[in-house]
Amino acid sequence: MNTPTQQVACAHCGAANRIPTARLGDDPNCGRCHQPLLTGEPVALGDADFDRVVSATTLPVVVDFWAAWCGPCRQMAPQFDAAARQLKGRALFVKVDSDASPQLSQRFGIRSIPTLLRLDGGREVGRQSGALPAAQIVAFAGR
Repeated sequence: MNTPTQQVACAHCGAANRIPTARLGDDPNCGRCHQPLLTGEPVALGDADFDRVVSATTLPVVVDFWAAWCGPCRQMAPQFDAAARQLKGRALFVKVDSDASPQLSQRFGIRSIPTLLRLDGGREVGRQSGALPAAQIVAFAGR
């Protein structure tokens, strides 16, 4: 009998890790570098490592495009963190600083921040602009 698995890329070393779906909430560590994979906290990614992590992850990926100078972005950050904790093991939450990652911002056509994207298999399947409370972020992630 085959056990269903998910693949999660390590944000630290880039290694792809196969994890039984039933164990995603058990704080799995990377098989290569032994760093935690799904901590329930958003992972900061940028132009250099975004594709490596997102393309090797089969979980839904929720991306927050933000900037340090953006008031609504700073206001939404704790809500995004709370949603990441709530969906630990069921989705990968990623933060992309749009100023520090202009290639990603351009590629995804980010015109205002904060903007959330939901990616499945690396493909955009949802987009929402503006600051949201945690409950709406969770609902957006589950679409």
